[in-house]
Amino acid sequence: MLPTTHIRDLEVTRLIVGGNPFSGHSHISAELNQEMMDYYTVDRLKRTLREADQAGINAFVGRADNHIMRMLKEYRQEGGTISWIAQTAPERASVAANVDQLCSMGAEACFLHGGMIDNMYRAGRLPEAREWIQHIKDKGLPAGLASHDPEILLAAEQMELGAEFYMTCFYNVYLHGEVYAKEDRDAMTEAIRRLDKVCLAYKIMAAGRNDPEEAFEYAYANIKPSDAVVIGIYTQQQPTQVADDAALALRFTSSTSAAPGGE
Repeated sequence: MLPTTHIRDLEVTRLIVGGNPFSGHSHISAELNQEMMDYYTVDRLKRTLREADQAGINAFVGRADNHIMRMLKEYRQEGGTISWIAQTAPERASVAANVDQLCSMGAEACFLHGGMIDNMYRAGRLPEAREWIQHIKDKGLPAGLASHDPEILLAAEQMELGAEFYMTCFYNVYLHGEVYAKEDRDAMTEAIRRLDKVCLAYKIMAAGRNDPEEAFEYAYANIKPSDAVVIGIYTQQQPTQVADDAALALRFTSSTSAAPGGE
């Protein structure tokens, strides 16, 4: 298995499968979104998770929607063991009800959706997230929140909202659109190193725009040794992506595990 870290008592590998392609979110085009949805049948999704398990990856980040939950139910009925870190689905009318559902479906950690958190912050409503974070904890799960903006993550920590981990996007696509500036990832990794909590860094590949080797090397050199990376998997375009990503993660966690920033 790959090197691991802990979110409370949940041990997760420092490479985690990301679920955006599974749900048809390419951050490239509407055409690619549809292609992903057409490709990722339930059988292919389950096969991808089994490949991840075989490659030493033990965790998956995915939306708490009917599509993902149905797939995970079948996957587990067939013996699958990968841990599910659930993202609340912002289209649901009730965050609390969504949390209740994902708990009943076997989630092992949960975080609040990043776009929702970004909107709440800009509306001056971020303290309201404290109640939802506590609800996740009351259900027995480690609780986190996501954001595309390092300023919001630092503000959430200063407000002591109770998050036990953070989902940290390398690029501020929620504010800037599909613009992937290097300054964004520098700002986010600086914030990550300031946060004592475990951070799960996502979109390190700029939705497929970055060179994989450079992206993995930069990510592991600039996050903390207690942090992990989340990578969206799309095997139609790269059939060996799971094994390739695991190899890169093993290579760069080995070379940068001494201290934050790769020092």
